[in-house]
Parts: sequence; C-alpha cells; structure tokens
Amino acid sequence: MRQKRSIGEYLAFLSIKYEVPPEKFLHALRIAEDEKIVQCENLTIQLRAKLKEKSIFLIKRGTEVIAQFPVNNDFLLDRNNQLMNFMETSVIRKYLIKKNRTTPSNNIKDLRPGMTKVNLKAKILDIAEPQRVVTRYGNNANIVKVLIGDDSGTIKLCLWNEQIDNVIKGDTVQIENAHASAFRGERQLALGKKGTLTPIENSESLQESTT
Repeated sequence: MRQKRSIGEYLAFLSIKYEVPPEKFLHALRIAEDEKIVQCENLTIQLRAKLKEKSIFLIKRGTEVIAQFPVNNDFLLDRNNQLMNFMETSVIRKYLIKKNRTTPSNNIKDLRPGMTKVNLKAKILDIAEPQRVVTRYGNNANIVKVLIGDDSGTIKLCLWNEQIDNVIKGDTVQIENAHASAFRGERQLALGKKGTLTPIENSESLQESTT
C-alpha cells in the first residue's frame, strides 16, 4: 500500500514542479489566509474555505486549476516549518531525477556572460559572509557570493535575501533558469526571479551513508 504523503512533502513537491521558491510558496499560503487571494510567481493561490482546524486552498496557473487541498492551521502557524526540510523525500528525489534526465544541463566551463536559462548541477564549495547593500531601487538587501563547482570548473553564484537560507557548504544542488554575467571581469551566476536552487544531496546524508 502506498504511503500517504505529508502536507509538507506535498507542498514542497508543488513548489518544485511549478518552479516556485519553496519558502516563498509557503509564505504566500500564509498570506492568503488573510488576504484570500495571492499571486506567487506564476501561480495564483486562493483561500476557498477556512474551517476550525483547516484551511482549504485552490492553486491555479493562469486559468488552469492545478491543485486543491486542505492544510492544518497548526502547520501554517508553526514558523519552524520550512519546505526545504521536505526536499529529501523519495517522491521529490524521483521527480528531480526524472526531470534532470530531460532538462539540458550546462557545464560551468562553458558558461559565458549573457547566457540565460542556465541549468546545472554543482556542489557548494564555499559561502562568503553576507553583505548588506542598497539596491538601485533604494531597498536594503542581503547578498552573498557562493562558490560552486562541477567536474569542469567553478563559478560564483550570487544569492539574495531568503535565497541565502537555501544553501549549506558541502551540499549538491540543482540550479535551473539562472543567468550568467560578468562583474569586474569575473564570471558569475544569478537566479533572478524565475531561477530555482534545489538541494538534491547534502553533506549530512553523505556522512550518514558512509557510517
């Protein structure tokens, strides 16, 4: 008998499948509880009903209904719940493996400034200290440069704000829809609005598998 997926695993799966940053997706669900309808990347999240112990959400992409499901209020209220904690489940691993087989992958050595829709698998080699900067729009933001590498070479990946929480040194990650540029003559990658970074193997699981 197939084991029923937890709500955390199901939400994590939806975020990966429809290319929405996991924590942004969960945050949008929490906002939708009050505002009734929220736009999150390419998805529209609508609160259909609020019961005593559950909230029922409808998810649409354009005019297409892609999901409707209940979420326990306790799950949404618990700020310790993060969808990144559910990325190591077998369902998501199998989906990512299948997706990676059909998604063209780039090598770091072949990246050139101006390239878009960059997809690659790489290891987190080093994480610099976050820096506080003021954007061109006058907003304060945190930025960190992460050194990633594959068999062909290394490159720095620029991450902003909540993206920073998604990386741990030693993890292997799948990067999709990134774009390459140059800063002071050095190549670098950035995720942008549509880019995603998904841990597919972490250093802790590697250590556990070898003990």
